[in-house]
Amino acid sequence: MLLKILGASAGGGFPQWNCHCNGCETVRVGQAQTLTQSSVAIQAGDGSWFLVNASPDVRQQIEQMRLQGCFPAVETAKRTLPFAGILLTDAEVDHTTGLMLLRESSQPLKVYSPVSVKLALTTGYPLFSTLQNYCGVEWSALESGTVISLATGLEVEAFALSTKPPKYMVGEALADEIWGIGLTFRDLTRGSVITYTPGLAVIDEAMRSRFEASDCILVDGTFWTNEELPALGIGSRTALQMGHLPLSGEDGSLKQLAKLSTSRKILVHINNTNPILLTNSPERQLVEAAGVEVGYDGLTLEFQVFILCNYLYRNYLSLKSRQSLGRKKSLKLFFVLNIDVIIIFILSINA
Repeated sequence: MLLKILGASAGGGFPQWNCHCNGCETVRVGQAQTLTQSSVAIQAGDGSWFLVNASPDVRQQIEQMRLQGCFPAVETAKRTLPFAGILLTDAEVDHTTGLMLLRESSQPLKVYSPVSVKLALTTGYPLFSTLQNYCGVEWSALESGTVISLATGLEVEAFALSTKPPKYMVGEALADEIWGIGLTFRDLTRGSVITYTPGLAVIDEAMRSRFEASDCILVDGTFWTNEELPALGIGSRTALQMGHLPLSGEDGSLKQLAKLSTSRKILVHINNTNPILLTNSPERQLVEAAGVEVGYDGLTLEFQVFILCNYLYRNYLSLKSRQSLGRKKSLKLFFVLNIDVIIIFILSINA
């Protein structure tokens, strides 16, 4: 299994066209990295790709994947859709508008989503209805608590994240209806696990357990503070009112993520106002000191390596806690005991 971050920014991108916050202005003078809007892609062991959320920047993101040689098997076909399926975690505009940009596909878009998202995209923001007059849509349910097989050796489990509907559906939503889901992908061949939560309002015990059981987590990094937008005078709602747990503060996500033993912890869906996007900011330094990474467009993760690193790291910690040895002696014993595992892993990759 391979994962590629196509867009690490929240809605609007970085810079946002009408925003003059410090971050956006820093990008415009060439001192910060441009980011496209929220989306990732997952590749199964058989080579098939799955798009997770279709951002308004999907055309640009596909072209970047093509430049990186991601679609060699389909390049000979005319107007072929390079994705075996599209998974939607919610019905927000910045996660669904890209579907319209895929309307020239020569085959129907195979879309997976909760029923609530299908309802929204059929009525309130009728992309599905419109697309039926173009390439068409083949919809499959992806409800919280279900596990489905996407490809040989790759399955995805959906779990509830949010009951907050998109703004255009506020008057139509039912109480406690699930509007946002997270996704846990499992490579059944190699055992790797990744969890994706672009809209995270709370980290409870169940979420902590899910994160701990993952080799890598992609976590909502939208806002640094709860009052970020009101404090800048560019919005009235707080982060929590928008369904996003802020990073900072005693109850923020950063302190909770720092305690996890998960091998890779990466922030995605980062708003343009969030100072962590500036590499020299104090907030960015705090994130990195906590062992958390700031995601960026094009970041590619190969989970074969994660499995080995995670196994060896946990093995080392266990050995160190059981043996009354110093760091150097612990490392020496660790390598002696695990050299066979390392050799087998290298041979399996080269096979």
